[in-house]
Amino acid sequence: MLDAAIKALSQMLSPEFRAVLLKSVGLAIALLLVLMIALQRLLVWLTEPGRAWVEHAVGPVAQGPLSILGWMLAVALGLGLFTGAIFLMPAVTSLVASFFCDEIADHVEREHYSSEPMGVALPLSRAIIEGVKAALLAIVVYILAVPFLFLAGFGAVIFFLATAYVLGRTYFELAAMRFHPVAEAKAMRRLNSSTIFLAGMFIAAFVSIPIINLATPLFGMAFMTHVHKRIAGQRRELIEHT
Repeated sequence: MLDAAIKALSQMLSPEFRAVLLKSVGLAIALLLVLMIALQRLLVWLTEPGRAWVEHAVGPVAQGPLSILGWMLAVALGLGLFTGAIFLMPAVTSLVASFFCDEIADHVEREHYSSEPMGVALPLSRAIIEGVKAALLAIVVYILAVPFLFLAGFGAVIFFLATAYVLGRTYFELAAMRFHPVAEAKAMRRLNSSTIFLAGMFIAAFVSIPIINLATPLFGMAFMTHVHKRIAGQRRELIEHT
C-alpha cells in the first residue's frame, strides 16, 4: 500500500497530471467559493431580523453597540466560513473527483499497467451521481462527527477516521467501476472493507494538508487505481486456484 502511495505521489508531478491538476483545483476552488458565499448570505439573512428588532426596540442609542457587535460577528463569521471550508474539503474533492476520475485513471493505467486491458470510462452522468452521493454522505458523516470535535484530541481522531471511511469508499468505487458493474464494484468494496479503510487513511492524511489538499482528487484516484489493481489481482489468483 505504501508502494501505491509513492507511485501516486510521483506521478502527480508528470505533465499529464499537471493539466488535470489545474482543472480540478480550479473547480474545487469555484465550488468552495460558491458554498462560502451561500453560507455567508444565509447567516446574514438569519441575523438581519434580530438586528432590526433590537434597533426598533431600543432606539438610536443601540446603533453604536450594534455596529461593534456586527464587526465582531463579521470576524467570527469569517473564521467560521474558513473552518467550514476545511470541513467541506473532503466532500468537495469527492464531487470534483467524479469529473476527472477516468482521465486520472487512464494516465495511471497507461503508465503502470500498459500490458493489461484498460478500464472503461464511466458515463459522465453515472460518475456525477456517484460524486454527489459521496459528497452528501461526507456531509452527513461529518455532521454526526461534529459533536466529538469538542472532545479535544479524540474529536480530531473521529473526524480523521470518518474522512478515511468516506474517501476510501468513494475513490475505490470510482476506480473499480471502470472494470466492474456498479453492484459488483460496491460488493468488492464491502468484501475488502478493512483494506480500503486503511487505504482511505492515506487519502485522509493527504486531504488534511492545507492548500495541497486541493490536489486530493489526483492523489486519491491514482492511489486507489493501484489499490484496486492489487485487490483485483488477488481475486483472480484466488479464482484460478479454486
